[in-house]
Amino acid sequence: MKTILLTTILLIMVGYVEAQPNALSAGEKKEGWKLLFDGKDLRGWHAYGGTSPGSAWKVDQGAIKLDVPERAGNKARNGGDIVTDEVVKGDFELKIEWKVSKSANSGIFFFVTEDARYKNMHDTGLELQVIDDAIYEGAKENTHRASDFFGVANARVRELNPVGSWNQIHFIVRKNKLTVMQNGFTVQEHDLAGADWKSRIAGSNLKNAPIAKGNYVGRIGLQDWGSTVWFRNIKFKKL
Repeated sequence: MKTILLTTILLIMVGYVEAQPNALSAGEKKEGWKLLFDGKDLRGWHAYGGTSPGSAWKVDQGAIKLDVPERAGNKARNGGDIVTDEVVKGDFELKIEWKVSKSANSGIFFFVTEDARYKNMHDTGLELQVIDDAIYEGAKENTHRASDFFGVANARVRELNPVGSWNQIHFIVRKNKLTVMQNGFTVQEHDLAGADWKSRIAGSNLKNAPIAKGNYVGRIGLQDWGSTVWFRNIKFKKL
């Protein structure tokens, strides 16, 4: 009985350790996952087109928080978009969790190119929308709700947790297939080399971005759109 009890306690402890935010399990490490945020500081991130992240970006209880007590236009005062130091090339997977304050609006960006030609991150990166969908309650369907690709494609289903709760994203690019899962549900599937996707990009505000030419290389970004949001468990794996 003592052996069984000790084994049970150890299993519970192992599960607890693996469930801790911003930590990799033994299995994830073996599979090649790495953290893009360690829960302690913003090393590995910088301001889009700049250097250190603005002071509105903080680490709050193990999460990256954009704190917006005061706005400057559509941005937080001393905020601005942030991107990874690392440029992502080739196939990869990203896992990330996000939550928003009431009526908040933000985004997770992929394939971001830092270049003087692109004044804003949203001029170059593909945005997966992060938002309180209540903003659009009663409105017609659009590409502005959570897990939509902003201005490009709707999520196929809307499985969003309430404001203040964490939502999980799993983003996969493999052999020209782009798949996005939100909270365990597949919400986006696209053939990056297909006519439908190319038409969508050509008809969007990304028609002059590198991805319009099939160049799927760039940084991962987090958007400042003037409202308080949190991100954590940002895990990346090359394929």
